[in-house]
Amino acid sequence: MNNMLNSTFVSSPLEQFEIVTLLPLSIAGLNFSLTNSTLFMLIAFLVVILWISLSFYQNTLIPTNWQLLKESAYEVTASMVQENLGSKGEFYFPFIFTLHLLLLFCNLIGMIPYSFTVTSHIAFTFGLALSIFIGINIIGIQTHGIKFFALFLPRGVPLPIVPLIITIEFLSYTIKVFTLSIRLFANMTSGHTLLKIIAGFAWTMLSAGGLLAIFHLIPLGLLLVLIGLELAIAGLQAYVFTLLTCIYLNDVLEFH
Repeated sequence: MNNMLNSTFVSSPLEQFEIVTLLPLSIAGLNFSLTNSTLFMLIAFLVVILWISLSFYQNTLIPTNWQLLKESAYEVTASMVQENLGSKGEFYFPFIFTLHLLLLFCNLIGMIPYSFTVTSHIAFTFGLALSIFIGINIIGIQTHGIKFFALFLPRGVPLPIVPLIITIEFLSYTIKVFTLSIRLFANMTSGHTLLKIIAGFAWTMLSAGGLLAIFHLIPLGLLLVLIGLELAIAGLQAYVFTLLTCIYLNDVLEFH
């Protein structure tokens, strides 16, 4: 009986990342099924809209708690944009603010038990990073025209090594997509996996009974500490992803 209970409650740490189809839907041979990943992405989007709506409800000179949270998030993003993009960043601020909030709430919602962490999948983070990378390059080409491609050829390079330099510069430039996506994906996946392992370990000790049941408080206390750390990482990773987006955007606008 204990073995059955253990197998029920202590599952694989990686099971929480499994994408499950909730509503199968296929149109013209294309898969438009609703999955748990899609569902929690929509939930995060709706929570952002609700949070913003609550923040704007009855704004007062002395801010309410909702208004104070919104203003704090706004100030953090505005400071990030001002420091990295200057006055040019005002045009891109709505996108950057939306990106920051969406990633933040996706990370935080993933901390709720039995939920799903959208940012723990490389398919999402890579798709988002690639979309941003393509958009940034379009902005660079619109801003500088054909001169934008001089980014891959620094001045004063000897002619014989031009092909090598262009290759190196191109690879170092495109690697930004992977640094953006892998950093967020790896941090969220590893953190949630560790939490699951510690929780499973605590439950196994409790189920064993006897003296081990008393010592399960040790991994349980560690679990509480790790949850606090993971919450901090959730906010930090959303900030870092948004910050790197601002830095990469500034690189194509300034065009050093």
